[in-house]
Amino acid sequence: MFIFKSVSEIREKLRRPVATIGNFDGVHLGHREIFRRVRSLAEEKGGVSVVITFVPHPLKVLAPERGLKLITTCREKESLIGSAGIDYLLEIPFDREFAAISATQFVQKVLVDAIGLESLVIGYDYAFGRGREGNATLLKELGGRFGFAVEELQPISNGATVYSSTAVRNMVLQGNVEGVVDVLGRHYAATGTVVHGHRRGQQLGFPTANIITEKDLLPAAGVYAVKVCLGQRLLDGACNIGTNPTFGNDRVSLEVFLFDFDGDLYGREVTLFFIERLREERRFATLDLLKEAIAADVARCKEILKDAVPVGAGDWGGQECGDAR
Repeated sequence: MFIFKSVSEIREKLRRPVATIGNFDGVHLGHREIFRRVRSLAEEKGGVSVVITFVPHPLKVLAPERGLKLITTCREKESLIGSAGIDYLLEIPFDREFAAISATQFVQKVLVDAIGLESLVIGYDYAFGRGREGNATLLKELGGRFGFAVEELQPISNGATVYSSTAVRNMVLQGNVEGVVDVLGRHYAATGTVVHGHRRGQQLGFPTANIITEKDLLPAAGVYAVKVCLGQRLLDGACNIGTNPTFGNDRVSLEVFLFDFDGDLYGREVTLFFIERLREERRFATLDLLKEAIAADVARCKEILKDAVPVGAGDWGGQECGDAR
């Protein structure tokens, strides 16, 4: 997949392009269905498939007070869209000046003049442009004027839940990392770098790797059974997310204890796949009680993980656990 970081990087119109537009945060199963349709139409036309998105997410610029937690980082989104078989990704820098452009201007300057759009596929109820005026009705009208077709897909669901970024976000915030697989199409994951911590885990007999991540959205505080991708290795571990209330920390931390691992992790990049949530985080009256709880958590994680396979690990960028599907 070739990535354009701005419209100005497109030097000539693309070959019979079929495109879709959206934020695509999470690249969930609904997004994947849109991409499949875009690819299918492009193949029928002998053209190329194009995904158009915005960086940063428009709500980060227009409504920062909402504190939107993004499901995927930009790097993750690029990797996941690429794994869906898309030919071109156009990432349009989004600021308030760009937000003031009308939907008609956007269609003419970007879709028609820059890429030479032949067909546009949009999700149900999607809108873009100033005041969200770029809805299906306007797009079909503009398609008639500029000579491109518009196809609006109906809501896509698993029968119980309509696939949406909001649904994914809510499930992750609740710690429902098992249920989210049915909407996201893969296990929820976070990539980060191992850094030095307080070394409390080592003192307790369970040395943990403290991880710094760019991930906006972490699962609810608690203990999780995780699969951990380290280079080409897929390891089992127990992960804690939270403030470690027994020690009275004031910052949320992400740390993982890797089973049967002996080596230097500092500075290494790892990806955690959240398989199952064991319990919420809680404060223990003594260190002995904390040790007992950790030992019980580790034993349960080992049981959960012995036959577990992280769904979608091969789609993840920056790691090489491609056979762990």
